[in-house]
Amino acid sequence: MIRDVLIRQKMEIEEKLRQTYIPRRIKSISFDNRLINIVFGPRRCGKSFLSLHLVNSTGDGRFAFLNFDDEIAVDIHEYDILLAEMNNVYGTTKTILFDEIQNLDRWELFLNRLQREGVCLIVTGSNAHLLSSELATHLTGRHIQVVLFTFSFTEYLEALKSSENIKESHYKSICDRYLTEGGYPEPLMTNVNRKDYLTTLFQATIYKDIVKKRRISASRIIEDLARYLISNTGTEYSYRTLLRVIACKSDRTARKYVSMLEEAFLVFSVSRFSFKVREQTAANKKIYCIDNGLITAIGFSLSQGMGRLAENAVAICLYKKELESTIRLFFWKNQKHEEVDFVVVKNLAVHQLIQVCWNLENPKTRNRETRALLKASKELQCNNLFIVTENEEGSEQIEWAGITKTIRFIPLWKWLPEQDKADF
Repeated sequence: MIRDVLIRQKMEIEEKLRQTYIPRRIKSISFDNRLINIVFGPRRCGKSFLSLHLVNSTGDGRFAFLNFDDEIAVDIHEYDILLAEMNNVYGTTKTILFDEIQNLDRWELFLNRLQREGVCLIVTGSNAHLLSSELATHLTGRHIQVVLFTFSFTEYLEALKSSENIKESHYKSICDRYLTEGGYPEPLMTNVNRKDYLTTLFQATIYKDIVKKRRISASRIIEDLARYLISNTGTEYSYRTLLRVIACKSDRTARKYVSMLEEAFLVFSVSRFSFKVREQTAANKKIYCIDNGLITAIGFSLSQGMGRLAENAVAICLYKKELESTIRLFFWKNQKHEEVDFVVVKNLAVHQLIQVCWNLENPKTRNRETRALLKASKELQCNNLFIVTENEEGSEQIEWAGITKTIRFIPLWKWLPEQDKADF
């Protein structure tokens, strides 16, 4: 039966390799057989598509492939038989691509064995738990981690340019579209209905990656919690407040369920900054969604507006850098509830403070955003201050309460591409 799966999947990848490929901005993958390449990210973000095109364009282009997101493949226990069938279908090759490796029991032992035998391995996974320190223990340091998310704004533009005549004067309106559509590649590159596609993807992630894999009986509670969090991106939460949503008595249950949703790459949390670890751990966190398209497709309403969608887009961009171990990401809030959306920490020092404010025309709004930045800059000893906006651009020296700092204002459609080039 596994032979039938391999033949069917081989036909599928041959079709995929004929489709339009948008190069992704990632850290380099190594084709040194001494290292295992692990490509992590949300379901359907393009991990297998990226990996297929990379292995197909390298060396002689010969490789074997198996996707473990299959009810037959996932029950494999005789690895020698599997390898023999792969050789029969693909021919003898020293390059293997395994898709959704987290579905295979004891996958780390299998990979270690193949690596010792000199096989060049590229594997993908849709579980953030595999990005933890446990991965280094499982693979004893012989691996490279590559984080792939849905299309960044730059990649989104390049995808549109592959079929449309896009000019820079259009970038602002395209950015607005990106904020509501999100960056999942398939709806953009094909004619599938975006909302139906994302709704199906959301439910598949809930039931295949969480309910079925974790054997959770309260499937409806998990789905309701996910919808609640996605509908409230950019807002603070505590595990106790979430108890009202999931109708449970223990905040341990809420903590466990949020962790599951984070591991499945549906949402992620940003902690409140504090120089004291205990305070940081005890404080409320903010929740964000892994892709804006899920917010507009799954969320209860769009009352959040473009400002919240812009904040979520900035959060996604920075969170990817955190997973790549480039930065640490926090938000700042003082006792007067003045707030800065993002605190970027690099090399144990506060590197940058970022506010996201879509419209600064109201003087009260402008004062609130700038004064919070000034207070945070003084407390955190940081002079690298940004406000990401819809249209406003430029730098302004602002003085308040004896604090004088220069703040840079930048439109989101310019800020996002800058991050693809930023060395931090």
